[in-house]
Amino acid sequence: MATLLIVHHTPSPNCQALFEAVVSGATTEEIEGVRVERRAALTATASDVLAADGYLLGTPANLGYMSGALKHFFDQVYYPCLDSTRGRPFGYYVHGGSDVTGALRAMESITTGLGWRRTADAVTVTGEPAKADIEACWELGATVAAGLMG
Repeated sequence: MATLLIVHHTPSPNCQALFEAVVSGATTEEIEGVRVERRAALTATASDVLAADGYLLGTPANLGYMSGALKHFFDQVYYPCLDSTRGRPFGYYVHGGSDVTGALRAMESITTGLGWRRTADAVTVTGEPAKADIEACWELGATVAAGLMG
Protein backbone atom coordinates (compact mmCIF):
# COMPACT_ATOMS: atom_id res chain seq x y z
CA MET A 1 0.00 0.00 0.00
CA ALA A 2 1.33 3.43 -0.92
CA THR A 3 1.64 6.14 1.71
CA LEU A 4 0.85 9.81 1.22
CA LEU A 5 2.38 12.03 3.91
CA ILE A 6 0.62 15.33 4.56
CA VAL A 7 2.92 17.76 6.40
CA HIS A 8 1.21 20.96 7.46
CA HIS A 9 1.36 23.99 9.68
CA THR A 10 -2.20 24.94 10.53
CA PRO A 11 -2.26 27.89 12.95
CA SER A 12 -5.50 29.56 11.82
CA PRO A 13 -9.09 28.72 10.90
CA ASN A 14 -8.34 29.58 7.25
CA CYS A 15 -5.38 27.16 7.14
CA GLN A 16 -7.51 24.56 8.94
CA ALA A 17 -10.21 24.79 6.27
CA LEU A 18 -7.64 24.24 3.50
CA PHE A 19 -6.00 21.35 5.39
CA GLU A 20 -9.36 19.64 5.94
CA ALA A 21 -10.20 19.97 2.24
CA VAL A 22 -6.84 18.43 1.24
CA VAL A 23 -7.36 15.52 3.64
CA SER A 24 -10.93 15.02 2.39
CA GLY A 25 -9.75 14.86 -1.22
CA ALA A 26 -6.88 12.52 -0.41
CA THR A 27 -9.15 10.15 1.52
CA THR A 28 -12.17 10.17 -0.78
CA GLU A 29 -13.61 6.70 -1.35
CA GLU A 30 -12.45 6.66 -4.97
CA ILE A 31 -8.83 6.56 -3.78
CA GLU A 32 -7.85 2.96 -3.15
CA GLY A 33 -4.61 1.46 -1.91
CA VAL A 34 -3.26 4.72 -0.46
CA ARG A 35 -2.76 5.27 3.26
CA VAL A 36 -2.80 8.93 4.30
CA GLU A 37 -0.56 9.98 7.18
CA ARG A 38 -0.90 13.46 8.68
CA ARG A 39 1.91 15.18 10.54
CA ALA A 40 2.21 18.65 11.97
CA ALA A 41 5.32 20.27 10.53
CA LEU A 42 7.02 20.45 13.92
CA THR A 43 6.57 16.73 14.56
CA ALA A 44 7.28 15.26 11.10
CA THR A 45 10.59 13.41 10.87
CA ALA A 46 12.98 12.14 8.24
CA SER A 47 11.67 8.64 9.00
CA ASP A 48 8.15 9.80 8.10
CA VAL A 49 9.43 11.21 4.80
CA LEU A 50 11.47 8.12 3.95
CA ALA A 51 8.49 5.86 4.68
CA ALA A 52 6.16 7.80 2.37
CA ASP A 53 5.72 7.48 -1.38
CA GLY A 54 4.43 11.02 -1.96
CA TYR A 55 3.87 14.28 -0.11
CA LEU A 56 1.38 17.08 0.38
CA LEU A 57 2.64 20.19 2.11
CA GLY A 58 0.67 23.06 3.59
CA THR A 59 1.84 26.35 5.04
CA PRO A 60 0.76 29.87 5.78
CA ALA A 61 2.82 32.66 4.25
CA ASN A 62 4.31 34.55 7.19
CA LEU A 63 6.19 37.78 6.63
CA GLY A 64 6.72 36.89 2.99
CA TYR A 65 7.98 33.33 3.59
CA MET A 66 6.75 29.85 4.46
CA SER A 67 6.03 29.26 8.13
CA GLY A 68 8.94 28.71 10.46
CA ALA A 69 7.43 25.33 11.31
CA LEU A 70 7.58 24.10 7.70
CA LYS A 71 11.07 25.56 7.29
CA HIS A 72 12.09 23.61 10.42
CA PHE A 73 10.63 20.46 8.85
CA PHE A 74 12.71 20.97 5.71
CA ASP A 75 15.83 21.73 7.78
CA GLN A 76 15.38 18.42 9.62
CA VAL A 77 14.69 16.20 6.63
CA TYR A 78 16.64 17.75 3.76
CA TYR A 79 19.98 15.95 3.96
CA PRO A 80 18.75 12.67 5.50
CA CYS A 81 16.18 12.35 2.67
CA LEU A 82 18.05 14.00 -0.21
CA ASP A 83 19.28 10.92 -2.06
CA SER A 84 16.46 8.54 -1.14
CA THR A 85 13.41 10.58 -2.12
CA ARG A 86 14.39 12.05 -5.51
CA GLY A 87 11.59 11.83 -8.04
CA ARG A 88 8.81 11.34 -5.51
CA PRO A 89 5.56 13.16 -6.26
CA PHE A 90 4.29 16.07 -4.22
CA GLY A 91 1.88 18.97 -4.14
CA TYR A 92 1.36 21.93 -1.85
CA TYR A 93 -0.90 24.74 -0.77
CA VAL A 94 -0.10 28.15 0.71
CA HIS A 95 -2.38 30.57 2.52
CA GLY A 96 -1.52 34.23 3.05
CA GLY A 97 -3.16 37.40 4.19
CA SER A 98 -2.12 39.30 1.10
CA ASP A 99 1.02 37.96 -0.61
CA VAL A 100 2.36 34.43 -0.97
CA THR A 101 5.13 35.09 -3.52
CA GLY A 102 8.07 34.52 -1.16
CA ALA A 103 6.54 31.34 0.25
CA LEU A 104 5.99 29.95 -3.27
CA ARG A 105 9.56 30.75 -4.25
CA ALA A 106 10.88 29.02 -1.13
CA MET A 107 8.70 25.92 -1.64
CA GLU A 108 9.82 25.58 -5.25
CA SER A 109 13.48 26.11 -4.38
CA ILE A 110 13.57 23.55 -1.57
CA THR A 111 11.54 20.86 -3.34
CA THR A 112 13.59 21.32 -6.51
CA GLY A 113 16.72 20.82 -4.43
CA LEU A 114 15.23 17.62 -3.03
CA GLY A 115 14.43 16.48 -6.55
CA TRP A 116 10.74 16.00 -5.81
CA ARG A 117 8.34 16.04 -8.75
CA ARG A 118 5.31 18.34 -8.46
CA THR A 119 2.28 16.44 -9.80
CA ALA A 120 -0.37 19.13 -9.30
CA ASP A 121 -0.45 22.89 -9.47
CA ALA A 122 0.12 24.64 -6.18
CA VAL A 123 -2.99 26.07 -4.57
CA THR A 124 -2.52 29.61 -3.34
CA VAL A 125 -5.12 31.43 -1.29
CA THR A 126 -5.10 34.95 0.09
CA GLY A 127 -7.64 36.14 2.60
CA GLU A 128 -10.61 34.06 3.62
CA PRO A 129 -10.88 30.91 1.48
CA ALA A 130 -13.75 30.97 -1.01
CA LYS A 131 -15.68 27.90 -2.08
CA ALA A 132 -13.43 27.62 -5.17
CA ASP A 133 -10.32 27.62 -2.93
CA ILE A 134 -11.73 24.80 -0.80
CA GLU A 135 -12.59 22.85 -3.94
CA ALA A 136 -9.08 23.43 -5.32
CA CYS A 137 -7.56 22.02 -2.13
CA TRP A 138 -9.89 19.01 -2.28
CA GLU A 139 -8.78 18.47 -5.89
CA LEU A 140 -5.11 18.83 -4.87
CA GLY A 141 -5.48 16.12 -2.24
CA ALA A 142 -7.35 13.80 -4.60
CA THR A 143 -4.90 14.35 -7.47
CA VAL A 144 -1.74 13.66 -5.50
CA ALA A 145 -3.29 10.64 -3.76
CA ALA A 146 -4.66 9.23 -7.03
CA GLY A 147 -1.18 9.44 -8.51
CA LEU A 148 -0.01 6.96 -5.87
CA MET A 149 -2.66 4.34 -6.63
CA GLY A 150 -1.11 1.09 -7.84
